[in-house]
Amino acid sequence: MKLLGYWRSSAAYRVRIALNLKGLDAELQSVHLVKDGGEQHSAQYAALNPQELVPTLIEGDDEFVLSQSLAIIEYLDEIYPQHQMLPAEPKDRALVRAMALSVACEIHPLNNLRVLQYLSGPLGLGEEAKTAWYQHWIHQGFTALEKQLVEHSGTYCFGDNVTLADLCLIPQIYNANRFKVDLTVYPNICRIWDNCHQLDAFVKAAPENQDDAS
Repeated sequence: MKLLGYWRSSAAYRVRIALNLKGLDAELQSVHLVKDGGEQHSAQYAALNPQELVPTLIEGDDEFVLSQSLAIIEYLDEIYPQHQMLPAEPKDRALVRAMALSVACEIHPLNNLRVLQYLSGPLGLGEEAKTAWYQHWIHQGFTALEKQLVEHSGTYCFGDNVTLADLCLIPQIYNANRFKVDLTVYPNICRIWDNCHQLDAFVKAAPENQDDAS
């Protein structure tokens, strides 16, 4: 099994956590998102992942290729059932997916690397304006998520078991800290960050602990 990603990619970070929780060994291959204009845009990588994004999973003797972090995590959940990322009860599964998607589909796409590069490149926004953009969408998304956590969280986002929601939230918090977002107004989000970092699976997956970190 190979996971092609980048140390600071939020999406790759999610999958690394899942692999660690499941105790799966994967060969981590770096795709540098900035060097030489971004290795994800190379012809070789685009042949694997036409979206030219990370991560990409290559799995099995038939070298099955899969992109999109949430699809990868759910695939791993079905093939390797240890430590399920979604609850058994359908309503609970739907609630966890809703929280995960609020991060992966509403917050992250507005703040990922290619959007920030477009803001500072073709649109000519300075660093202050780009940071304001980033912080705005974090606050909008986290304000809503914090309300959901009041109702559904325990030790983690949904009760007392790590789920897909935690795998999406933790990388987004990491990035929010990078952009100096004041998170003290989100006590449940901060508490879940602290609780997740009591687990080796999250610590090992952290960007600064990757071989390609720079």
